[in-house]
Amino acid sequence: MNVLFMGTPDFAVFSLKALVEAGHSIVGVVTQPDKPKGRGYALTPSPVKVFATEHGLPVYQPSTLKDEGFTELLRELNPQVIAVVAYGKILPQSVLHYPAFGCINVHGSLLPEYRGAAPMQRAILDGKTVTGITTQYMAEGIDTGDMLLWEEVVIEEDDNFETVHDKLGACGATLLVRSLADLEAGTAKRIPQNHALATYAAKIQKEDCLLDFSKDSFTVHNQIRGLSPFPLAFTHTTDGKLLKVTKAERTADSSAHTVPGEILSLEGGITVACATGSVRLLGVLPEGKSRMAAVDFIRGRKVSLGDILH
Repeated sequence: MNVLFMGTPDFAVFSLKALVEAGHSIVGVVTQPDKPKGRGYALTPSPVKVFATEHGLPVYQPSTLKDEGFTELLRELNPQVIAVVAYGKILPQSVLHYPAFGCINVHGSLLPEYRGAAPMQRAILDGKTVTGITTQYMAEGIDTGDMLLWEEVVIEEDDNFETVHDKLGACGATLLVRSLADLEAGTAKRIPQNHALATYAAKIQKEDCLLDFSKDSFTVHNQIRGLSPFPLAFTHTTDGKLLKVTKAERTADSSAHTVPGEILSLEGGITVACATGSVRLLGVLPEGKSRMAAVDFIRGRKVSLGDILH
């Protein structure tokens, strides 16, 4: 089929690569405009644009999908189906209703659970042991369309956002190829979502990243791994310096006489008391520094036994 692909970040590259390898005719790739990054604010292309350019695919970066210019582009490319993976903008009705086979989205959760912008992070933050991928027909609501295929993906205790992202990216690519094959064969089935069971995965905000050691170690550890490697959970040392956490593990160290946030040990990392149990910080990003192992941060004498992280 003639496919127009719409996507922007690394997560979308998994699916675009799979469509290319499956032999689909990619009539165009639509991605977000280049954005300034780094200290020099150099304009940087999206990962999807980089992949598409390397593979000779035509790339389009419209600032809006609502004007006559994009409508004219659709007429020119005339896709039979539009595949959308983390594009980053809401599609107007004129786009949703254009292709004969509809707009097919790859979503990083088992819908109707975790509709919205941050399904992968929220699943880890909530302590889920299973998440998954759903392919769906796009509708006017946010992730409300009928489902095509879905598949579970296990979240291991040592998984973080990066590892879950990559597992879901690979799974999503496989399901998208299967979904398009079903569409082409006329065997695709539309499964309506149970909207009564819907939950929403809101975009990660700064307040989601502040560690609260008055919670149990399970919750604190999930927060750290769910936000790693980006944007990272954070706390503050006794002198008020920002300390982001890149990696941690749960430990059994705890005492009725400790205060949440108290540093209990500096052996092998920074062990911090929680409401119940504790977490050992293994990797940190100190204010004004680069990422480092917690043991190296300890050698710099930046923390001491009995200090309270807050």
